[in-house]
Amino acid sequence: MGPSESGAAVTIPTVDELAQELLLIQQSGPRKVAVIGTRNLPLTHQQLVEMLSYALVLVGNQIFTSGGANGTNMAVIKGAQRANPDRLSIILPQTIGQQPGEVQDLLIGIKNITEYPERRSMTLADASKVCNHEIIDRCQQIICFLYHTSHTLLESVNYAKERRKIVTSFYLD
Repeated sequence: MGPSESGAAVTIPTVDELAQELLLIQQSGPRKVAVIGTRNLPLTHQQLVEMLSYALVLVGNQIFTSGGANGTNMAVIKGAQRANPDRLSIILPQTIGQQPGEVQDLLIGIKNITEYPERRSMTLADASKVCNHEIIDRCQQIICFLYHTSHTLLESVNYAKERRKIVTSFYLD
């Protein structure tokens, strides 16, 4: 079913918007890249995300991600740390103390960590949504690993698209 058959309105970008996106895509040199995604990431995919993060940092990009146990964010942190921890920025949905122990251990020595004690009482889903928006706002490009049922991440992808970011979504299902 095409866009016109679904009843959804199709927004056609203006020539200026397309030119701006093309310019961003063609820019060589380092970028601010957000890599976010699901906690439910199989080990093989974790290794791929870790290699991607490592490669993105090696070519000079600044990587932004969040915290989280045994998933996308943890793999991003491992890869970026191996390449150059100074090129890694972590924005936590809440605080370091609310992260699982293995993530707290991984964060030791990382300089660029932002945490939000005022979000302690928020649900993790709500805090993660706010966190993802902040990460997206700081970056030019977003890479997201998600499932079609990942509501918070789907909303984050839509948020990034509305802000005319370069978005690459890897659906795992």
